[in-house]
Parts: sequence; C-alpha cells; structure tokens
Amino acid sequence: MLKTLKVKNYSVFDEATIDWAPGLNVIVGENGTGKSQLMKLDYSLAWVSHTQSRSQRQTKDELQKKIADKLVATCRPEYLGRLVSRKRGRNRCDVSVRFVSPPNSGMKFSFATNSRSEVKIERSPVNYLDAAPVYIPTREMLSIFPGFISAYEERHLEFEETYYDIAKSLNAAARRKHEEDVQILIDEFEDLLDGHIRLEAGHFYLHPNKAGQGKIEIHLVAEGMRKLAMLAYLLINGALRNRGTLFWDEPETNLNPKLMVQVAKALVALAAQGYQVVLATHSLFLLRELSIQLESVESKANFIGLRRDQEGGVELQQAESVEDIEPLLLLDEDLRQSDRYLALS
Repeated sequence: MLKTLKVKNYSVFDEATIDWAPGLNVIVGENGTGKSQLMKLDYSLAWVSHTQSRSQRQTKDELQKKIADKLVATCRPEYLGRLVSRKRGRNRCDVSVRFVSPPNSGMKFSFATNSRSEVKIERSPVNYLDAAPVYIPTREMLSIFPGFISAYEERHLEFEETYYDIAKSLNAAARRKHEEDVQILIDEFEDLLDGHIRLEAGHFYLHPNKAGQGKIEIHLVAEGMRKLAMLAYLLINGALRNRGTLFWDEPETNLNPKLMVQVAKALVALAAQGYQVVLATHSLFLLRELSIQLESVESKANFIGLRRDQEGGVELQQAESVEDIEPLLLLDEDLRQSDRYLALS
C-alpha cells in the first residue's frame, strides 16, 4: 500500500506531498489538474516494486531503466523528460515514494528535461511489494479483451500500458476458493450484476441468476454493468488480493446515477475490507455518494483537491471529508448551473 508521495517539478506540480489513507483515496479536480498523472506515477512505481519481488533482483542501472520505461509506457510522453514541469531552460523532477510495508520498500529518484531512457536513483528500495497493484483505465476492458494481449505485444497500438496490464490481470482463470471476506465482496458484486461473470475460451460472459436464461455475451451487457463485472472478476481470479492497491481513473465515465451508487458502494466496501483504493473523479454525484456510503463504515478516507493557482500551477489540498476541500470547484460550478436553470423559469 502507498504511504506518501512527494514530487517536485512533476507534470503540472511545482511541489506536492500526498499522505495516502489505507482505505479510500479520492483525487478530485477539473480537467488538466494532474489527477491521472498522479495516479499513473504511483501505479508505475508500485508495479515496478511488485515485479521486482516476483523476479530476480535487478542491478541499480537496470532498475533505473525499468522505472523510466514504465513511466513512459504508462503516461505516454514522447520521452521521459517531457514529464518534467514546463519551465524555461533545463529543469529537474524529484520523486520520493514510500509504501506502508514491507519496511524500506520506498524509493527516491530524479530525472531532467533531457532524460530519455533512465532515472537517477538516490534511494534504492531494500524490500519490494508483495501485492500487485491494479489500474482500471477510463474505458472498460471486458468488451475489447479478446485478442488484446497478443495484439498489444505484436503490434503498435495507441493504448497506454495500463490497458495491457489490466488485460493481463483479467486473463487469469477463476480461483476455486476465496477467503471468507473476499467471497462476501464477490457475492455482493454479483448480486448487483444479478448474475455471475465468467471467462470462457478468451471471452467474457454474464450468466444471469434467473433460471432458464442462457449466458449473455459481455458486449450485450450495459457498459456500466461491464465495469462492475470487471471489478468482480478481478476478485474472482485473485488479481486483487493480499489487500493491494486498486487505482481507478474516472469510474463514473458512461455511468448513470443509479449505477454510480452501486460503484460507490463497491469501492467503499473494498476499502472497508482492507484494500487501498485510489480513484480520480470530477463527478460531484459520485463524490456525494462516496461520502454517504462512508458514513456506514469505519474505513478512513482521504480527499485530495486539485485546483489551478494564479500562476498556472496546481495547488493541492487534503482532508478527511470532501466538504473540507475549499473551494470545491465542482460544487461551485454545480451551484452556478442551478442558478442558470432557475433563471429560465
């Protein structure tokens, strides 16, 4: 799990520090304020750490290149140095990340505007993450899953690597048994789906609970339900396990309000069971629903507000509730729309 992230001259941030909660973390802000870039940075570093734990430990030079390669593949700049804050002349980005456990698993590194293929590590990790992070991009993956992994490996596709990673996470078969609390989550998600999600011969199907109904091709299931099905299957096949970190970029995309309520319930339930959840959103409805659902659990939450300052940079605020992020631009705009609507009558 993430503990802290410190960046200097990264993307739109001159300087920022985030203290991640062990439960639910919500990054909120207007478009262009760096929500996705923060998530992709943390995800990339957690991914690098976990893959180190599963393979032969690499040298410092190899690790420096691996970090750079993952950041470029995930964030998709033309080259690494393009992730440094845009300022006149040469500049340098500093990144420090710490994880909750194991001890000494964090790292610190930097790279300059002219860096292309490696970072400079200033504090190397001694230990590495056991739990794999999972990143769900804005577009659901179940409908484009068939053949995606081989196509990505053999062709040049204009997809950032998070799509490839989630496809590989979904590719595992269902586990026979689950821990009791994990099975409870799976049952809750499948109740929402009113059926069971299954991977059969490289294609996903929904098997309805109602007797007499045959399986339904995942393409024929509403996109919002496909997102819930994707989350359920990551628990079913064990990709989400060991209380790892789930990243989800704009889960509200193409969801109606009714489904947003279900997604909010699912995310809060995950956080309450010990998973760390990090999501980015600019949906006021989802923010409110998350706040409502959090009232019924003991899980800690961290709301991270991003807003542009007068000089074109981005300011960051953190609070345990969304109401304490001031000013909440999404709420301001929502109120302005209400005023405009009432003025029509």
